[in-house]
Amino acid sequence: MTALKIFSDSPLDASNTRLLVDGTAPHEVLFPRTAAASVLAQAEPGPAFPLADIAFGQPDLESIRRSDKLKWIHVSSAGFTRYDTPEFRALVAERGIVVSNSSSVYAAACAEHVFAFMLAQSRWLPQALRSQTPNGSPEWFQLRGDSVSLRGQSVVILGFGGIATELVKLLAPFEMKITAMRRHPRGDEGFPTVTAEGLPAALATADHVINILPDNAASRNFIDAARLAQMKPGAVFHNIGRGTTVDQDALLAALRSGRLAAAWLDVTEPEPLPAGHPLRSEPNCFITPHIAGGHADESGTLVRHFLSNFQRYLTGSPLLDRIM
Repeated sequence: MTALKIFSDSPLDASNTRLLVDGTAPHEVLFPRTAAASVLAQAEPGPAFPLADIAFGQPDLESIRRSDKLKWIHVSSAGFTRYDTPEFRALVAERGIVVSNSSSVYAAACAEHVFAFMLAQSRWLPQALRSQTPNGSPEWFQLRGDSVSLRGQSVVILGFGGIATELVKLLAPFEMKITAMRRHPRGDEGFPTVTAEGLPAALATADHVINILPDNAASRNFIDAARLAQMKPGAVFHNIGRGTTVDQDALLAALRSGRLAAAWLDVTEPEPLPAGHPLRSEPNCFITPHIAGGHADESGTLVRHFLSNFQRYLTGSPLLDRIM
């Protein structure tokens, strides 16, 4: 086989750069002058890109358009907003370019992050960690009495993919009533699934609403005032999808009115939210800075996932996490 050229703008340390180079040998890895700042950031166009058969990272859209060699793009994140457009899909379909992402790398960590949100809310951890109340005080009794079990509660998951699959495994011991919304229910999910049309009835009974929707034209502001009003009074909203899928002004109003008990957000619009944004000072809104997918040796996991797919590519086997 003729040696392939693989362009990588992923931000890798020396050991994982070596892992990538050794794992793809005798094929050649090309690097830009400056790697991307993170797996979520797009790097500057690389002068070596036109030589590449394969791109691993967050390749520049214009560089992709100009390439006449590219055959496979492996995106170094689960999200792929910049590529999820009709124009880009038409381009890769016309040129026969395969596109995969790294959803499997981040699914378990994201599921554990939102599960931690749910446990923290059910045990009132933010309030308890701030409290110095003595045993037997009214505040002490309230903290104990307000803590509830997740067991038997209802949850609606918006967007059913790798993250939701891992989350369902974590929720199984709690015997929660799970409903998932997906564009095309398959019937083999193991629990009720609905489309957007059937969502209002599910929201009306959900104790937890978990948003894992990606950012695209159909999902922007999907959680708006109307859908927030459909939620069960006292429900908890969690977002580990994308900030653009939520009308944050409507979310703030729902929190202030008491319609929602709390919101737990790993993603916002913009990121980070400005220091003076009202959601930051809302007592029942808890925000982490888009870290849900993070885990120890994240870069190593990312490279190993690419290398696994690279072997599949070489043998003509179906790619993991193929999206186009």
